[in-house]
Amino acid sequence: MSNILRETVLEVHHWTDSLFSLKTTRDPGFRFDSGEFAMMGLEVDGRPLLRAYSVVSSPYEEQLEFLSIKVPNGPLTSRLQHVKPGDTILINRKATGTLLLHNLLPGKTLWLLSTGTGLAPFLSIAKDPTVYDRFDRIVLTHTVRHKAELECGEKALEILRENEYIGELAAERLVYYPTVTREAFRNEGRITDLLRSGKVYQDLGLTPLDPAGDRVMICGNPHMTSELTQYMEELGFEMGANNKPGTFVIEKAFAQR
Repeated sequence: MSNILRETVLEVHHWTDSLFSLKTTRDPGFRFDSGEFAMMGLEVDGRPLLRAYSVVSSPYEEQLEFLSIKVPNGPLTSRLQHVKPGDTILINRKATGTLLLHNLLPGKTLWLLSTGTGLAPFLSIAKDPTVYDRFDRIVLTHTVRHKAELECGEKALEILRENEYIGELAAERLVYYPTVTREAFRNEGRITDLLRSGKVYQDLGLTPLDPAGDRVMICGNPHMTSELTQYMEELGFEMGANNKPGTFVIEKAFAQR
């Protein structure tokens, strides 16, 4: 397991009965770009049991943070949800992914569309000074089933706005749009429906998505990713890749699960 790093759990926070986050130490040799994911997990019966987890942390932070759901009887999460400070976490040395800023052509507004734990890579991107150099406005949407699931993102953005280096930029340029599907809330419904109906644009006072100036990143459940990919293509957006930047990107690893 020479390609596997052994990191120590520093903090665990259970946001809801089905959502938790954990922070670990970070090996100085572990490198990643904002938006990438790593294979992370535990040693089970002497063998690594790893799954893909987007890194919530920014590349310049000394600790690593991950966001996870709790899957009943899940091979990994049924164990991972019980870790505590001092326990050992396994992380593959190689981070990868497609939610990268350099996979997008230059633009004016960056839309980060997420559901559930798909928020994780976008929290990393929101902490990256590069994103504020490249875009005049960043719109972050997060759709969940219940209001309590929004707390992790709201707390992260609160801390971001207090950041001494990019806090002011984030406060000025980062727009947050949370939506809830199974409870009463100020923004109700799936982000796919809210985009198609135009309600998002009306609520935020923005013009509809246009490939001329807008760039889009998508991360969430496979159905949402598929539906939004179709929507993007209907609007004339083209998917970007490492070898050919485009006007929108998705995290293919999660979309193909």
